[in-house]
Amino acid sequence: MAAARRLAILLLLGQTGMIQANEDDPYIWLENVDGDRAMAWVTAQNLEAREALAHGKSFETSERRLLAIFNSSDRIPFISKAGPHYYNFWQDADHPRGLWRRTTLDEYRKPAPSWETVLDIDALARDEQENWVFAGADFLDPTYDRCLIALSRGGADADVVREFDISTRSFVADGFRLAESKGLATWAGKDSLFVARDFGPDTLTESGYPRIAKLWRRGQSLADAEAIFEGRTTDISVGAYATLEPGYEEEFVYRGIDFHNTDLFIRRDGALKAIDVPSDARARVHRGRLFVTLDTDWTVGNTTYTAGSLLVAGLEGFLAGERKLDVLYRPAPGTSLEQYSPMRNHVLINVLDNVRNRVYAVTPTADGWVRKDLTEASGMQTISVRAVDPHVDDRYFMDVADYLTPTTLSLRDVGGPSVTLKRMPRMFDAEGLSIAQEWATSEDGTRVPYFVVRDPKAKGPQPTLLYGYGGFGLSMTPGYSPGVGAMWLEQGGVYVVANIRGGGEFGPEWHQAALKENRPRAYEDFIAVAEDLIRREITTSGQLGVMGGSNGGLLVGNMLIMRPDLFGAVVAQVPLLDMRRYHELLAGASWVAEYGDPDKPEEWAFIRKFSPYHNVDSGTRYPPLLVTTSTRDDRVHPGHARKMAAKMADQGHRVFYYENVEGGHAGAADNAQRAFMWALAYGFLQRTLNVSKAGNAADQAARVPVPGNTLRH
Repeated sequence: MAAARRLAILLLLGQTGMIQANEDDPYIWLENVDGDRAMAWVTAQNLEAREALAHGKSFETSERRLLAIFNSSDRIPFISKAGPHYYNFWQDADHPRGLWRRTTLDEYRKPAPSWETVLDIDALARDEQENWVFAGADFLDPTYDRCLIALSRGGADADVVREFDISTRSFVADGFRLAESKGLATWAGKDSLFVARDFGPDTLTESGYPRIAKLWRRGQSLADAEAIFEGRTTDISVGAYATLEPGYEEEFVYRGIDFHNTDLFIRRDGALKAIDVPSDARARVHRGRLFVTLDTDWTVGNTTYTAGSLLVAGLEGFLAGERKLDVLYRPAPGTSLEQYSPMRNHVLINVLDNVRNRVYAVTPTADGWVRKDLTEASGMQTISVRAVDPHVDDRYFMDVADYLTPTTLSLRDVGGPSVTLKRMPRMFDAEGLSIAQEWATSEDGTRVPYFVVRDPKAKGPQPTLLYGYGGFGLSMTPGYSPGVGAMWLEQGGVYVVANIRGGGEFGPEWHQAALKENRPRAYEDFIAVAEDLIRREITTSGQLGVMGGSNGGLLVGNMLIMRPDLFGAVVAQVPLLDMRRYHELLAGASWVAEYGDPDKPEEWAFIRKFSPYHNVDSGTRYPPLLVTTSTRDDRVHPGHARKMAAKMADQGHRVFYYENVEGGHAGAADNAQRAFMWALAYGFLQRTLNVSKAGNAADQAARVPVPGNTLRH
């Protein structure tokens, strides 16, 4: 039966399709996302992956275990405040699409709080016969009686927006409604919105995001809405938003020039005035203060402010030309600003110190800003903080977790008490495991930290999973992942996370060190960590697997190509892989500032070196590869994953491919899909690297082969 299905699919592959092969890219037809020929290929590959990997007692047990974890009622229902209520979005076995619900703080403190359903996404999807995924809500501040609800088809970035009446739990019949598009819609007042969407021909940038921002008043047609700003097609996107807190009402317009540069304007009486900060800085306004974080040094008068600093100024004085800037944070060696959160009377500052969090409150006084350390412990945990209601008081939520310690959520006050709200129970057996931070030395001498989670008493090298990202200034910090614990650590595997350049662990310079022509520094760092693990006899090359998603998928794709001798298995999730055409696919043009422009010969010369799709060699023996993506990913085009898998399969390499029809860039839209996709990934790694808690070091060192592909393009 399976052979017959394959034959039918192969016949279809040869008969249909709109985008044909060409001499430069014989697999370009796979970029036709919903084309018959491309989808027939996807169906065949999915079938092959299922038959090879998604069967047997072990897979079924893993899938059930993961689904139980994802649906567990013991998870922390994280909340956000809007008016007097606290809102949460929840998915479980009975509500796979999810419930948007709310409660009070007093009720939330109870072990089993009662919830009031605001919107049932499963019921809505059934009624409208759409595969809706909840994409968030924007409240009308300060009344909180209305909100704008965003709904995505299958988890894509593009969404529809509808006005919703909180009191009646229903969409407003004659309210604001926007068709499916990427972009934003946010309140400009009770009867108006700022909207940046697809308004028709010539209204999008080359990145596929809005080029025009409009003010849309109630009762107007969208076509009659006032255009308040137009960007260039080469920009990433434009948008507008308002702060509606009484006494601090302001309107803002922004122009995203590229991924790292933005112009911000304040809009008063219909006129725009630029907020005169460097375009690579990030600025925001809160209660009459302007906050600025710097990516490069900024010289103002006779003072130079260091890259990575957080500055604050009075908004009105700054707009009038004053440049009295106070420094709330200046980086010291090994430290970086992870996040900050303005409150009514304080500012919370979260700092990474050698990839370990410390949290401070800074407070304005007559003698300047005073800093207070709020960190109670200094371990290898991640601490995140966010204001409960920054307009009202100085309370904040704090989340604390590490790789082995479940998350604790507490409610705190800068000048008052602290109360633990929720604790996640242990969801996997961590007995005997510990966390260590180690350092590797990269090719150019740079020291690169990484975290290792393992049983230090284990004898001999162990199967090891190395995870990384290394891009866009994002930091990889310890967090509690029951999936990693249940599927890898419990099985006797070692888990490693590398803090390579391109990330934000050590501030802007750490990120900028791996931009464009310097991208290989990130890959050299990752290779250095892998080699250090082998040198320390934590693992061997045959036992070492790597995993990464999105930009991390590009990372592990390059590991496959650059050092096939160093790894035993590779998992690339929703990856970038074709760096010649990435800027022509979906949102790809927005990342040119990160990777470079392949249309410029001098830049393609260095980009080609880290384009896995262009460097696959039929004569090289690669470790087994699993590539996964989503048909509904409208951020990183599924063509990246499809073309790489097809090319490698045609060359005879061991590659497996699975494409979820839903999920967008997240890869899955509900917990059942998540459980399947992660069971597939971990099952592949367990089989390929021979992970077995009962196995000894010698058994684990000999990889169990994964069956090769039978399907060829």
